[in-house]
Amino acid sequence: MQVIQSMIQPGSRVRKGDVVAEFDTQFQLLRLDDFKATVEQAERTPRSLDAQIDVARKSFRQTLEQARAAVEKAKLDIKTTPVRSVIDAEILRLSLEEAEANLRMVEAAIPQEEISLRSQRRQAELDLQQAKLELERAQRNVERMIIRAPMDGMFVAETIRRGNEFGQIQAGDQVFPGQMFGRIVDPGSMLVSATVNQADVESIRIGAKAMLRFDAFPGLELPGHVIGIGAMTQPGRARAEYVREIPVLVRIDRMDPRVIPDLSVSVDVEVARADDVLLVPREAVFREAAGSEPFVYVKQGERFEKRPVEVRLANFVQAAVASGLKKGELVALERPPQPESSMEAVPTVILWGAMPAAVLPRRGRSNPGVQ
Repeated sequence: MQVIQSMIQPGSRVRKGDVVAEFDTQFQLLRLDDFKATVEQAERTPRSLDAQIDVARKSFRQTLEQARAAVEKAKLDIKTTPVRSVIDAEILRLSLEEAEANLRMVEAAIPQEEISLRSQRRQAELDLQQAKLELERAQRNVERMIIRAPMDGMFVAETIRRGNEFGQIQAGDQVFPGQMFGRIVDPGSMLVSATVNQADVESIRIGAKAMLRFDAFPGLELPGHVIGIGAMTQPGRARAEYVREIPVLVRIDRMDPRVIPDLSVSVDVEVARADDVLLVPREAVFREAAGSEPFVYVKQGERFEKRPVEVRLANFVQAAVASGLKKGELVALERPPQPESSMEAVPTVILWGAMPAAVLPRRGRSNPGVQ
């Protein structure tokens, strides 16, 4: 975990490269000192090895010269065998063979010793390179403790849990590895992070038009379009187990200076469109059976006339009727009673006029809001 030592105020405007926050660097500075000492030690090791290698090579040369001198001496001694006894002559011959064998052994051992010395030197070089890499990494970690803005925009602080309450992250808080503590938002190009019920998500498509309404500004409506649909349901069990929601991203096409990050937003997404139709309540459209032709009851004088209609679009609230109805006609919201019954008990609705376009929305609720 890291402790935020300092942080700019949420909502502040920043430019690319400005310092946004600084974490406690004490631990990283201690690690940096350790790696500096390791590099210094690793730099001394090759120099020490060079001196040892030089001494070892001189020792090898001296041993080789001694072995060669022993062979030469044995060769000179073997020339005296004519004037020596048989036993002395045999001893001299054995001494020469021993000296020659020792010389061959020394000559064969020197290349192996050279390889060993070079491998030790190479290992010291690799250790030094690794120590330098670790030092550079420690230096970068110290630099990473200072967080700079990657772009121009507004700084928005994330929330953190403190006991049983939630609050904005501030200086002195601890954050886990990978935990987001803030965002830089471009106020001129924002996204709405919304969710939609799993039953409606199949009707939404990338690029679909949307209308955004803000709880903070009841009269404000801004256009947008869908740019992302989640592949999985949103985690968490804040709602009932059987309710699942899919995350959806909506880009705001036209910004307003009143819009700031983390506002709560409702989004109506246009899933289908029909021109030159009438909108009627869904309960005014009837069917004799599932899959049969739709019809409505239109008031004609003192009676209701059953009339077939063409329903082009429909949702849970309204239906878009393309033909079969006219502007100003009165339709029943319930099946009319039999002729002998009174007609005054039948709920009705007046069709005031044709709509230039009927838009059937699927509504999503932003969570947490504008980004």
